[in-house]
Amino acid sequence: MNPTQYKLQTIATGRVFDDDGWNLSDPQCEQPSLVRAIYEKKLLNTANGEAGIYKYADWLPIKCSLNSDAEPITFKSEKLAAKLGLNNLYITFSGYWPERGAKMTTCSFKELEALSVCARLNKENKKVLVVSSAGNTARAFAKVCSDNNIPLLLCVPQDNIEALWFEQPLNGCVKLITTATGSDYFDAIQLGDFVCKINGFMAEGGAKNIARRDGMGCTMLSATTFIGRIPDYYFQAVGSGTGAIAAWEANMRFIEDGRFGANKAKLMLSQNAPFLPMYEAWQAHSRTLLPYDADKARRDAAAICAPVLSNRKPPYSLAGGLFDALCDTNGTIFAVTNEEAMKAQQLFAETEGIDIYSAAAVATASLVKAVENKMVGIDEVVMLNITGGGEKRFKAEHKTYNLAPSHIFPLGFTEDNVRDVVGKMYDR
Repeated sequence: MNPTQYKLQTIATGRVFDDDGWNLSDPQCEQPSLVRAIYEKKLLNTANGEAGIYKYADWLPIKCSLNSDAEPITFKSEKLAAKLGLNNLYITFSGYWPERGAKMTTCSFKELEALSVCARLNKENKKVLVVSSAGNTARAFAKVCSDNNIPLLLCVPQDNIEALWFEQPLNGCVKLITTATGSDYFDAIQLGDFVCKINGFMAEGGAKNIARRDGMGCTMLSATTFIGRIPDYYFQAVGSGTGAIAAWEANMRFIEDGRFGANKAKLMLSQNAPFLPMYEAWQAHSRTLLPYDADKARRDAAAICAPVLSNRKPPYSLAGGLFDALCDTNGTIFAVTNEEAMKAQQLFAETEGIDIYSAAAVATASLVKAVENKMVGIDEVVMLNITGGGEKRFKAEHKTYNLAPSHIFPLGFTEDNVRDVVGKMYDR
């Protein structure tokens, strides 16, 4: 396939400029701001002969397609919808569910962003890609990079490495370093930041990477093209909020396309109590996150059933971030307890017949709350983004392999310590 044609636009200033291949921000913008891809093709054409998410290549900032048929699938719910009393509930499922055509062997929608980000890389790139993750993102990037021989260094909290399971042993181009037991995602992010200061390493970029957001936005592309219109409501649990920002951006592209309506889906987001930094900021209608003691944040992160939702450094405040997305869509954020999430997880399994991740259960619980509080009309079009599922099914049918860390960094690690250890790992 030919590279997708697009330009970048700075949300804070509106400046449009060319992408040098890996812009994560606008060098001329002095305030914190996301940049957004402005695609040459305004009408989305999915009949391009490409497999998996690459059918959406018109709206992905990629130079090639990788060998994968993974994509989110959307269907109209019957049993869960009936249980909730909704007539137009659509489920977008990312994970492993062969009968539905869901083929993501990592069982997480993070595979979407990995397939997009890695397809944005120049083929001649020799630098090591650095990804910090609470678990699922690391597994997705590890698979895609291993399959395509892309050098990758993962930074993950030691307490989360049980998430690093794979259907086959990984290519040696993928390595893992961790932060010690008792650390959290924020510590892994700091570790990755230190690594990226070493020559020969490059930051994946997180929410700032247009390829990550637009890859995750394929869930909205799947739902809207299946339904034939933009949904009225969009439900998802959030750790960083990147997936919700991506859905909002995809929604605006559909409005410009003109064939799917002109409404903006209301973002109905959720966090897992007691880890609630974005929920509490939104309740105060504060653009900035409220003060959050680091030790308390680590304790709260350890207490939630969905550890992937424990980001202390989310893209909430900056221009084009989650605060702006919530304001523009008149959205809201729910607080969901572990007990509520587990009940919703069981409800989904009983009604739809597949296991789902705890984060997806948090989203399902927020939908239950919204229905109970009459925040959603019975005939309105609702999209529930199930961001991961089918892991129990996959593991029951396949042998899996785990990735062991090359080094475990204690809390209080320094930049010099990281430079020394990683330098020896890579003989630099």
